[in-house]
Amino acid sequence: MAQSIGPRLYSCCNCRNHVGLHDDIISKAFQGRTGRAFLFSHAMNVVLGAKEDRYLLTGLHTVADISCADCNEPLGWKYERAYEASQKYKEGKFIFEKAKIVKEEDW
Repeated sequence: MAQSIGPRLYSCCNCRNHVGLHDDIISKAFQGRTGRAFLFSHAMNVVLGAKEDRYLLTGLHTVADISCADCNEPLGWKYERAYEASQKYKEGKFIFEKAKIVKEEDW
């Protein structure tokens, strides 16, 4: 008999608030401020900061920093706008710094 497991979750490294689902990962090949980062299609339990234009490795983007809704730990950013046509797929997506999130242990 197969064992049923719930959704595979990622949590804030500081307070363990659930912030993302494993199934929402688009890519693990991104670079954040502190090292490796993951691109997610959705996020939960995060607070958006002010939008600002930022030059990143792939050009100019409008981004909003994201932080944990419970403990306010900075976690990454949301892509609001990409100015390069080849980067438009990022719009509305979220970057989570790998060092700032943890996998829940039940998967």
